[in-house]
Amino acid sequence: MDYTKTEENEIKEWLKNNLSDERYIHSLGTAECARELAKQYNEDQDKAYIAGLLHDCAKCFDNDKLLEIIKNNLQIDKNEMMNYKTLHAPVSAFCANNYFGVCDNEILSAIRWHTLGCKDMSTFDKIIFLADKIEPNTREKSYRDKILEKLKEENGLDKALLTCYKETIKSLVKRGLKICPITIEIYNKLLDITNSKE
Repeated sequence: MDYTKTEENEIKEWLKNNLSDERYIHSLGTAECARELAKQYNEDQDKAYIAGLLHDCAKCFDNDKLLEIIKNNLQIDKNEMMNYKTLHAPVSAFCANNYFGVCDNEILSAIRWHTLGCKDMSTFDKIIFLADKIEPNTREKSYRDKILEKLKEENGLDKALLTCYKETIKSLVKRGLKICPITIEIYNKLLDITNSKE
């Protein structure tokens, strides 16, 4: 593969050994979905596949391991530390780079931001973010269909993202969990973008 120093079958073998069965199936689905979205939005399909395959590679690390890697290797905003469920994203980008030899900045960025997102997401970032949410192997069909409908519309990528953020915020509120400030900022920005293009 052009974007990694590791062969695809080796990556899959590592994922199979280091993820739960469901997470492994999810990763395969995300890779395929990312490839389809990349084709739709004229992005590099092979690159999208690799990003999708590796986006959750640190998902099954325990919290101590995640925190140790962050402490020793990464600079993470304190707001990102509010929810341990999103810590795997920066660590997965670290692992993609250090375990699998991925040096492509677009791939590393997309993996890095696939949970929270960031204010200036590229089209490629958005594709990986959405592929994670709508892959068909493990994601709920009704939720997936709602996002796919938005993708058919004009400015569909941003509208699909906005729908994801709406659902995420609703879910966090319902469960009484903290909402990272960046989530609100991105939601507001997407609202402005989609409203201005109606």
